[in-house]
Amino acid sequence: MYREFVAFAKSVHRLSKTIPALLLANLLGRFSGQMTKMIMDCSGLRASDLCVRLDNDLSFSVFDYALNTSAYLDARRRGFDISAVRYEDLVARPLDVCRVILEFCRLPVSLAELAVEALDRDSQRNTVFAKSFTGRVKDPVLTPEKKAYLNEQLNKYGLPLIGEPNVLEGTFSCS
Repeated sequence: MYREFVAFAKSVHRLSKTIPALLLANLLGRFSGQMTKMIMDCSGLRASDLCVRLDNDLSFSVFDYALNTSAYLDARRRGFDISAVRYEDLVARPLDVCRVILEFCRLPVSLAELAVEALDRDSQRNTVFAKSFTGRVKDPVLTPEKKAYLNEQLNKYGLPLIGEPNVLEGTFSCS
């Protein structure tokens, strides 16, 4: 599952304020890329491509987004039968998207309504990832300077820029 970049970046920012390793990486990563990589490696997260200086409060998001998107696209190029779901599509048409996903997984499409009911619950409740917890974190402001920096980074990875349509190959369609 993936989502529009700015919404993703803000979500990762909120999580980075609740997960100690991400908080530390964001703070120390402002000094050097080696610090970012060291913190992420110590946390057990794959960070071989994350030796980057985190210039602002949304920087980590672009690298996380790029690494995961690149891994997905690489898997498709290698012939893995995987598909993606856009979060915005799931929110806009939950029943239709759930039907398509169930059909792809060769599961009974009749389970779609139960899946939609499950989506209405916070699956992370009672954890530091809960909406009630992360919702307390103030979203960062996307200044023109941050937007330019983030677009520069997205461009390096060959990803759509902020504000451009973002539909990855292999994304489920409900049309």
